[in-house]
Amino acid sequence: MTALKAKIKARIAASGPLTIAEFMSVCLTDPEAGYYTTREPFGAKGDFITAPEVSQMFGELIGAVCLGGYEAIGRPEAFHLVELGPGRGTLMADFLRMAALRPAFLDAGELHLVEMSARLRALQSETLKAAPLTPHFQDRFQDVPEGPLILVANEFFDALPIHQFVRTKGGWQERHIGLDASGELCFGVGSVRLPEALTPASAQDAPLGSILETQPAANAIAHDIGSRIASHGGIALFIDYGYEKPAAGDTLQALHKHAFDDVLAHPGEADLTAHVNFEALAAAAKDAGAAALPLMTQGDFLLKSGLLERAGSLGTGRPHTEQEAIRDAVERLAGPDQMGKLFKVLAITQKGVSFPPFDSDT
Repeated sequence: MTALKAKIKARIAASGPLTIAEFMSVCLTDPEAGYYTTREPFGAKGDFITAPEVSQMFGELIGAVCLGGYEAIGRPEAFHLVELGPGRGTLMADFLRMAALRPAFLDAGELHLVEMSARLRALQSETLKAAPLTPHFQDRFQDVPEGPLILVANEFFDALPIHQFVRTKGGWQERHIGLDASGELCFGVGSVRLPEALTPASAQDAPLGSILETQPAANAIAHDIGSRIASHGGIALFIDYGYEKPAAGDTLQALHKHAFDDVLAHPGEADLTAHVNFEALAAAAKDAGAAALPLMTQGDFLLKSGLLERAGSLGTGRPHTEQEAIRDAVERLAGPDQMGKLFKVLAITQKGVSFPPFDSDT
């Protein structure tokens, strides 16, 4: 039993079941035993590998697209370059190497990394110690000073707490985690019901026992970002795995040592995520006054942003083994059976902005 599992069981025994959102929050951010506060999740020695760790091309292309976005919003004299959940700082290091091609961008930009973990902040500082911009660290997006934004969130929203509801004869009732007769963690159903107005049409006829997920924490952040962009201008890129429209289904999952794990098995030692509802993120940003551009798959986004051209340039003159590694990275990032189709890219902008490679606003 993990130390955090024992702590969670004691909490439930004393105070009652936890919602899925409460369970995720404790597992990921507990100060003493939480996953992100105590472990190294990234890379071969961790539990998963993110796109920036696959290849430098990912961060470079994000940087190139955002340089175009800087031009599209009128080259503001000062703006905040923001990354939510920067991991090891790899994406931003590659981004800034590309951004160095446009000195005016760096002169105008002030870098803010939204990261709560002191351990990860130290790692990000080390990664970016030679970067042309020095990061300012913030606990929350709301702590970023007002002004125009260029914001990137890669695999950030999937780790935010979700709520789950189970279809019962009495309606959609909230799923929780309690203790079974032997004192072990188990799933159950509470008395809290999902209001009918919040039930998507696609789930109206779902069979009994179906699970529906909501993401109020993610939507609130998307609304805040949309509000800031509507008021001060800017662009934001949300890159994550998820679905275009909501539907019934259980997407809560645990990753432990690069393999799927039982969600209840290793609290504090496994990453917990859920698929992102991009339609809800777009609606939240638009409700705040911003524009949401048509959703793209990561594969289409990268290919239209010059992935193949960058791969060819990077591989020119390199040994055969390195060229093969570059080709493998392209396939992993953009292949439809790899990250290319499951991962999506949503762009949020101020209204009236043309932002290639995305189509006009919706």
